[in-house]
Amino acid sequence: MRSERRTSGIEVVCSIGVDFLLECIGFPPDYDLSDLVRTIREHGETVAWRGPKGIHLRYPFPGGIDVRLDRDGEGGPWSLWPHFESPRRLRVALQELVPLPDSPYDVLLHGIANPPLPDDPWRETGRMAYPISTYLSDSRRLPRRIPVGHVLAVSIAGFALDVSYVGPDRGSRNPAILEQPHGAELQPLAGEGRPGGCMDVSLRIRTIRHLVNPLTQEGIEVIEADAPGRPLDLFLSRWQLSSEGLERPRPGGRIEGTFLFTGRIAGGVPRRG
Repeated sequence: MRSERRTSGIEVVCSIGVDFLLECIGFPPDYDLSDLVRTIREHGETVAWRGPKGIHLRYPFPGGIDVRLDRDGEGGPWSLWPHFESPRRLRVALQELVPLPDSPYDVLLHGIANPPLPDDPWRETGRMAYPISTYLSDSRRLPRRIPVGHVLAVSIAGFALDVSYVGPDRGSRNPAILEQPHGAELQPLAGEGRPGGCMDVSLRIRTIRHLVNPLTQEGIEVIEADAPGRPLDLFLSRWQLSSEGLERPRPGGRIEGTFLFTGRIAGGVPRRG
């Protein structure tokens, strides 16, 4: 699902939930996106593993966040996406790579996080496995063919599309989740018409790191959520929480909702044949 809008003479493509995604990194709902496009075009850096120089740029923030600016050919509209360079690598056993016709430099990864290690005779690490779906923005690093089951290392983060609960840990919609490994539930959205790369999650909040958006001076909260195998980094829109009467996240609490996961390849790339 895509919608378009023009602001101050610059056309910006708004993919599903893009306004919410930018709110997650400190851009208020009334922020003029055309100003952001101009700033990145003037001061942005070239993005590795993407297309021609000048139409794929990134603007880094202190703390590992950046905004990516893409253009679909000369004269086309601009699109904006947030990204966070997580310091953690998540092992994912490949199930499927889905090319994106309108974005040849991205790919949708479906896989199993934390697959059992081959030298684990008791397969205890299998209890940590769960299905995952995420976009990867550096698909050009991958060879044309990768066997199913091949394990990639990825650096990913989730950006809130919809948050249904923030509060005490035991206030979960499903008390049985508390008995799962790490008290976590993660399920990719499935079904026709559902956006790819999205996961329904119910996770405990371990810690919160506070950053500042240098362009707006708004605060950003990086939530480290407890998950099997490795913690996951999540971002919320404080404007969305306020409008829906939800609490602010706190360490030790729980968060539930739908998140879009994006990231980059961090290792495990096979040699090109």
